[in-house]
Amino acid sequence: MTPPAEPKIYHITHVDNLPGIIADGGLVSDAAMIARGGPVAAIGMSGIKRRRVEELDVALHPGTKVGDYVPFYFCPRSIMLFVIYRANHPELTYRGGQGPIIHLEADLSEVVRWADAQGVRWAFSLSNAGAVYAEFRAHLNQLGEVNWRAVSATDFRAADIKEGKQAEFLLHGFFPWHLVRRVGVHSRAVRAQVTAALAGAAHQPPVEVRAGEWYF
Repeated sequence: MTPPAEPKIYHITHVDNLPGIIADGGLVSDAAMIARGGPVAAIGMSGIKRRRVEELDVALHPGTKVGDYVPFYFCPRSIMLFVIYRANHPELTYRGGQGPIIHLEADLSEVVRWADAQGVRWAFSLSNAGAVYAEFRAHLNQLGEVNWRAVSATDFRAADIKEGKQAEFLLHGFFPWHLVRRVGVHSRAVRAQVTAALAGAAHQPPVEVRAGEWYF
């Protein structure tokens, strides 16, 4: 399948985590965050995060686990956001809904250029990187193997669509804040929180309310 001309990648986090992200200069991997004691506001599933950190290898880069990377989806309005929105999954301890969740958008090509120049490892999966059967790639000319129809789908009840939509981009160790090109939020109130967190930051990407397109 033909990938978008300028594919974007998206990381979701709770708005309360943003001041710490900016103070750190970027996003750290789950492994590094767990070693610190966790984020201010955890929105993921602890069991899945543990498997990603302790068990699941990224075979393309021997000696690394999925949890050693900062994860991004290829779309906003991800299945994980839907799980957060529904707030009824037994493994999800966070019950605050999608309202405080923000999207950090970056340009895939720009990120890969930066990573290659810095010697930072990266990869992408063709499905959920937290699954034992995930397949990984590490060349942009393999992007066509991603199921882009699934990535863009709004109805993901079919098993193949559900799998394909969860494809991930992974950057090893640390994702610098200056590569974030846009912040998408659910409401004007959260936009105000993000704007306050960005005050004084050297890099201030635009902050947009994207409730209709990026949220449920």
